[in-house]
Amino acid sequence: MRYVAAYLLAALGGNESPSSSDIKNILGSVGIDCDDDKLDRVMSELKGKNLEEVIAAGNEKLASVPSGGGAVAASGGGGEAKAEEKKEEVKEESEEESDDDMGFGLFD
Repeated sequence: MRYVAAYLLAALGGNESPSSSDIKNILGSVGIDCDDDKLDRVMSELKGKNLEEVIAAGNEKLASVPSGGGAVAASGGGGEAKAEEKKEEVKEESEEESDDDMGFGLFD
């Protein structure tokens, strides 16, 4: 992912066809070592392609990926009350834990 991000940064900066050395310079500027095999693969996959088309094709692929978070079935009334009770219970537990500071505080 870092190689793709560096490639996109170079393209965003006005370099329509970034080279491997451009990507290495970008990654090196933030202290990231470059794996030549991975960089070569990214460069070969993106060589001669329009980035806007590549991004559009990627968005189409992502649209078909399930993202979870389906609807939760309500259990015969009172589901909201149970959830509220659970929230209150967790809140009470966290308050108890914060009172126990073992005799010293971070900013004392």
